[in-house]
Amino acid sequence: MAYSQIDSDGGIDYMFKIVLMGDSGVGKSQLLHRFVKNEFNLKSKSTIGVEFLTKTVVMDHKVVKAQIWDTAGQERYQAITTAYYRGAIGALVAYDITRRESFDHVEKWLEELKIHADKNIAIMLVGNKSDLSSTREVPTEVAEEFARQQDLFFTETSALDSTNVESAFHGLLCQVYENVIKKHITADGHEPNWDKVNLELEGIKIKVQSEEHEYQKDKKKFECCTVI
Repeated sequence: MAYSQIDSDGGIDYMFKIVLMGDSGVGKSQLLHRFVKNEFNLKSKSTIGVEFLTKTVVMDHKVVKAQIWDTAGQERYQAITTAYYRGAIGALVAYDITRRESFDHVEKWLEELKIHADKNIAIMLVGNKSDLSSTREVPTEVAEEFARQQDLFFTETSALDSTNVESAFHGLLCQVYENVIKKHITADGHEPNWDKVNLELEGIKIKVQSEEHEYQKDKKKFECCTVI
């Protein structure tokens, strides 16, 4: 799949709603700002409520606008943020590799997705703050095994030095795109009318063909993307 980034908002073919999830302080906002703006703020504070940024990319000659929602990790905001899971077709679930508790809570965030999101949502598990490996509390192999059992994509990132941030988001967006395309291929293998694909961001259900797409079992990370 050909993939590139563009600055223009003109001629959008698809809009994908992506949510960032995880405990407060794991670096969700920093990951988002690193990906969208290539910025890192050492004085960043915890997100209050919900905010979002957008990134426009090209996939297979189609212009895709990703609207990426940064959801607060604090418990007191759960009643607000759960409404934003609806309509999401991709999720990046982050934990802090130096805080075992944040990894242990990943199952809780996955359960939130099961309750509120589309059952075919693409999920990327991210162990953030890989630059602090000397104080690691979550071994990479433990997270890899968990991701395998849960059928998730997985990588470790550093929003501070940008390690794997681009590839994490690119991999997630590519999987979302593939899921959307495969959902809209008819039984006879013909591609539907692209102009009629409905991917709304306001909590409206995605209109898809009746056949259900199963997740790929072969998790060859990010092979769907080729940067052009």
